[in-house]
Amino acid sequence: MRPELAADPGFRDRFRVAVETARTLSGAFLVPVADANADASVPWLVTEFTAGLPLRQAVDRHGALSEPALRVLADGLARALAALHAAGTVHGEVSPDSVLLTMDGPRITALGIVGATGSPAPSPTDDMFDLGSTVLFAASGGEPDTGTLPVSLREVIGGCLYPEPPDRPTAEQLVDYLRLQDLPALEGSWLPPAVTADMAAAAAAVGSASARGGRGLFPPPPVIAAGTGVSRRKLIIGLAGGAAVLGGSVAALAFSGDSSPAPGGRAGGSGSTARPASPSGGRSTSASSASPSSTDGPEAIVLAGPDAAKAWSGAGKHAPTCLEASDKVVMVVTDTATSFLDAATGKSVFPQLNTTNDFGTRSDRYPTAYADGVFYLLCDTPSQTGLLAAFDAASGKVKWAIEMAYVDPGGGSDAAAYMSKYVAVAGNTVYVCGNLLETSGSYSSESPTTGYIRAFNAATGKRLWQVKGTDINNVLVPPSGSHLLATSAVPGKKPGRVQMFDAGRKGARRWKVAVPDAAFYFSTGWPLTCYAAGLFLFAGGNGDTLFAVDAATGSEKWHQRFDSNSGDQVRIGTPFSSLDGATVYVPIGSDLAALATADGTLKWVARLEGASETGTSNMFNAASRLSGKSTQCSADTVFATDSAKTLWAIDAATGRARWKYRDPGQPDVGFLWTVGGDHVFIASHLTMTAIAAHGR
Repeated sequence: MRPELAADPGFRDRFRVAVETARTLSGAFLVPVADANADASVPWLVTEFTAGLPLRQAVDRHGALSEPALRVLADGLARALAALHAAGTVHGEVSPDSVLLTMDGPRITALGIVGATGSPAPSPTDDMFDLGSTVLFAASGGEPDTGTLPVSLREVIGGCLYPEPPDRPTAEQLVDYLRLQDLPALEGSWLPPAVTADMAAAAAAVGSASARGGRGLFPPPPVIAAGTGVSRRKLIIGLAGGAAVLGGSVAALAFSGDSSPAPGGRAGGSGSTARPASPSGGRSTSASSASPSSTDGPEAIVLAGPDAAKAWSGAGKHAPTCLEASDKVVMVVTDTATSFLDAATGKSVFPQLNTTNDFGTRSDRYPTAYADGVFYLLCDTPSQTGLLAAFDAASGKVKWAIEMAYVDPGGGSDAAAYMSKYVAVAGNTVYVCGNLLETSGSYSSESPTTGYIRAFNAATGKRLWQVKGTDINNVLVPPSGSHLLATSAVPGKKPGRVQMFDAGRKGARRWKVAVPDAAFYFSTGWPLTCYAAGLFLFAGGNGDTLFAVDAATGSEKWHQRFDSNSGDQVRIGTPFSSLDGATVYVPIGSDLAALATADGTLKWVARLEGASETGTSNMFNAASRLSGKSTQCSADTVFATDSAKTLWAIDAATGRARWKYRDPGQPDVGFLWTVGGDHVFIASHLTMTAIAAHGR
């Protein structure tokens, strides 16, 4: 230990406790503590010699690891952390410098040190983020680039890097995830010859005859206490939330050009008002659009408003995992039951149902929908899993429930598990969208994700049709009409693409448009596009341009490029529309711009100051905080949450705030909320709150 630490009165006690904990740990991928002395003039610790090479040194000298080696690395680190976490401790310093590569797998070193220095205590979720960063380092050759992750690891390692700690997988889940893929066992050394040669040289230099071997690459997984494991189905669906990373922070990093998982700079953020570019900068000159009168857009309206007045508030026994609302009823889903509340009073109106959803709503998952007097829910019951259920909003009774096939009926080498991301309704059809996780067959880092669209009759639940393919990463389902829009991309391989699927012809593929430099469309989950007044709207170009195309033909109607007053690069987020389709709203850093759907004319720009308070990249704020269900509309109000977890109600006509809502006691990940009629319904821990759109 560093000599100066010995002068810290509490250090020796903390070090002694940390060492005693480390002595009790065992595991094939842990470097054991051999001895220690907390009372020496300079405290010291000795670990068992391990013949190996530090991961950073191996990657710096020989480049990125292969896919099989990455899987061994991820599995070994997860098993090591599972043993640590099961013992009630954490590592806190998993990194390319604390991981050794040996002939029979990776080893984590530095046990017994973390926590002794008195630095802020890490958590198991911090360990999982560090694991993801370490595997990403090894996959990209030292310059973290999420596009280098192989398909077999893309979602689960992406899940480790998710910005919200509760959404990261546990170490046990990662081990199970890799085991359930059931890929062929490796033969021979898991590392390239150049790395093993370096290992032998290092071992010889300290008198070791050879690197240890013989235990095999995959020892039995750590024992998990009864009741703490996860089922195969829940594991895969739970880790589908890991795709939120690829659809959230990681996808954002790929979009913004930031190759590091660490927080990046802000483009077009606080202090740089986003505005339309000049006509020469790319504004459409088609007859349907009018060029702006000048290159300067309106000054951003810095949002300021009173705290919201609550219409009602009450506490329940279980924290909601999902919310959906009409103008009369609020459906509240927890991990134990589904309840229905009177939207006007918050009182229970129907008997509870035994349908549950453990994983709930996330940035790329939305398992509920409402349309025409019916609630829809992706759920489980005590006796069934993987259900799609419909509930009558007037009575709370089940209209129908179907158990969706969990494994793609293709079978054989093409067998794949359905991972449902969200449910949507258009007319008389209910759609379930998501992606497939292969359960057998080979993987390649060049393989794109396979997505799917499944259609069901809204009145009966009868299966109508389904399509799947690598050209389906996320799907936009407009509230009416038969045109669906899917986006896709393979980072570093193929440009982004938007493609229309004709629901009237059982999902037949129609027009498609390439979107250069739009690698963010490889994200699975919630739509990254928008529909308004017969137009599909999506980001393209360098991420600074909004395109509007005819939904039926794909022909461009107009496009609008944005820049910033500061000269920084602008990255726009996911657009969304007003209920009448006349206005489209575009997140641009910490700004929210309102444009006329007809021609792209800018109406107003509002600044959500909190959208840049976390210091994360501007693209992350735009794409993850102001997208999907973190932005919704009522008839005349726009609702948006910023990264400070403040909910703003914005007058759709003027761009000025009606009110703001923030709960000091809210969960770290923020609160759930949804719009029903002219009210917003918020779930924070056990508390449900209703607020009128106009605040009174």
